[in-house]
Amino acid sequence: MDDDSWPTSWTRAALELCVLAAVEDLGTTHGYQVARHLQKSGLGEVKGGTLYPVLTRLEEQGFTSTRWVEGLGGPGRKLVEITEAGRAARRERQQDWNRWTGRVGALLAAGRPPENSTVRSTTIEETR
Repeated sequence: MDDDSWPTSWTRAALELCVLAAVEDLGTTHGYQVARHLQKSGLGEVKGGTLYPVLTRLEEQGFTSTRWVEGLGGPGRKLVEITEAGRAARRERQQDWNRWTGRVGALLAAGRPPENSTVRSTTIEETR
């Protein structure tokens, strides 16, 4: 599998956290730079029709803030930056993501849920 052709469902699952991380990593930025950063990071091309709704949701959640600036000889640009709430959300969500992907990785490697997992197995008798 080419690194730029991940299954769409994987990209959707990780995109909000990755966009939040990109905004924090880049500092005050704009959508085009976020998309380039994600692509350079190996996540593949993220088109505007996918990216901009994510940026809007992050702003609605209070994780980013935006402002318009005049363009030099062209249209203005909407700049985005992370808020303190966004930094806290990134840290928390990144820890959750790392736990989740660790469990998925352990399951795939061992063929069974890892020890200390909160997964509860159900017997056939319990479902009757």
